[in-house]
Amino acid sequence: MNVVLTIAALTVREAVRRRVLRAVLGLTIALLVITALGFPALNAAEAESGGLTTGEGRLVAGIVLNLVLFGLSLIAALGTAFLAGPTVSGEIESGTALAVLARPVHRSAVLLGKWLGLAVFGCGFVVVAGSAQLLVVLATVGYRPPHAAAGLALLAGQTAVLLTLGVLLSTVTSPLASGVTAVGLFGATWIAGVVGGLGVSLRSDAVTAVVTGSRVLLPTDGLWRGAMNAFQDPVALAQFGGPAIEGGVPFLSEAPLTGAYLAWVTVWVVVVLALAVVAFQRRDL
Repeated sequence: MNVVLTIAALTVREAVRRRVLRAVLGLTIALLVITALGFPALNAAEAESGGLTTGEGRLVAGIVLNLVLFGLSLIAALGTAFLAGPTVSGEIESGTALAVLARPVHRSAVLLGKWLGLAVFGCGFVVVAGSAQLLVVLATVGYRPPHAAAGLALLAGQTAVLLTLGVLLSTVTSPLASGVTAVGLFGATWIAGVVGGLGVSLRSDAVTAVVTGSRVLLPTDGLWRGAMNAFQDPVALAQFGGPAIEGGVPFLSEAPLTGAYLAWVTVWVVVVLALAVVAFQRRDL
């Protein structure tokens, strides 16, 4: 455990020094500025068009907030995927892994420490940046999501799932390939979720089954759907969300996640992390 915690601390320190962090911070600041300017403009446009009822306004605010937070989750996905990529393969290519593992240190402890450090760094970034985003929305339009803490926790969980996948990929392929693959799968499952919304509106059982399978194989979109529901006002959703959901609005989620699905996400992370440990132990240095 001491080795795991030491490696985790070193991993966090290394992540802070990487150029990827600078790019992620720049994109996050740009998103906050756009939000601070865009939400008041949206309010002005609504006022000019005759305005919305209170419930409709809260529904629209929740939808736009979900759109903005998807941008944040995409930034986090890019950052964590390309931080996880060099975790194993990058250090093997540079010879750093051989220098560390020449000492009486188990490979599993090194990999678990790196995963823990990246998880703390990635989830911490999502919580801090997401909280800043919610404060900007509160200050500009006065919208406060009813379950903001749960939504941020689910976004952090999405980040943990993606970086776990990235760590597994980094044990079997190059840093660039692992990052591109992880981000590509993230995008594919999100598109599958959008298609699933259209499938609901079209009453297509086949499309719904495919989407459900994708959310089981890679839970990032499932966690994102739960986060969207947490950021949405439940009263406005129940009153005005029906037509929008049936119309396939991609930034609206009708139901919260079940306990069974959250349990599956936990099992998924444990299994994929175990596969990463096994793959790392068998890889030649």
